[in-house]
Amino acid sequence: MNPTDIAQSVAPLTSANLSLFHMFWHAHWIVEAVMVGLMVCSVWVWAIAIDKTLLFSRIRKAGDHFDQAFWSGQSLEELYKSLAANPEHSTGVLFVAAMREWKRSFEGHVRSFAGLQMRIEKVMDVAIAREVEHMERRLLVLATVGSAGPFIGLFGTVAGIMTSFQSIAASQNTSLAVVAPGIAEALFATAIGLVAAIPATIFYNKFVTEVNRQAQRLEGFADEFTAILSRQIDERV
Repeated sequence: MNPTDIAQSVAPLTSANLSLFHMFWHAHWIVEAVMVGLMVCSVWVWAIAIDKTLLFSRIRKAGDHFDQAFWSGQSLEELYKSLAANPEHSTGVLFVAAMREWKRSFEGHVRSFAGLQMRIEKVMDVAIAREVEHMERRLLVLATVGSAGPFIGLFGTVAGIMTSFQSIAASQNTSLAVVAPGIAEALFATAIGLVAAIPATIFYNKFVTEVNRQAQRLEGFADEFTAILSRQIDERV
């Protein structure tokens, strides 16, 4: 867009010219691209937030249900048979992985009980790592939008302000009617960047805390279950 076109496109300052739709529609194409990208990121952030909220809600409920079944006095063999086909929660996956290694070792006539305990611990460590990786999926998107969103919006603002200065130079008029629309368009890009970045940062911190809480819960169960299996190993020696 050359300076003459910019000068001709300047309209009198009205409330309609400062509406959000008008500012977007008449912004420079660079600013429009930044706005569209940030709006897509904002929608993506909220989609991830809803998905993760539902995921952690299911994990907490399933974990509580498993804890009740595990400490109810039901035999480990019965619990394993009920969960082996389809463990639907993180603690159940951990339990099934450990029990599968336990049964495989005894069916193979294990000779070293110390090696059995070490293998069970390794199996549970791997299971915990996989479950944590599953819970952390797409959190990097929230971190990226939260950190880069304001800077992307600032880039759009800088481009918009440069366009405003070009319009001032082309029209040789420094009145508010010439300057305000371009400045408003430019600041709108920063506003959208903040709208995308602030929820992303809040959700990222919230979900990272939830992941750490669930990881600690899995590690605590692994320690308790290791102790139970260790006692059974000692009884068999």
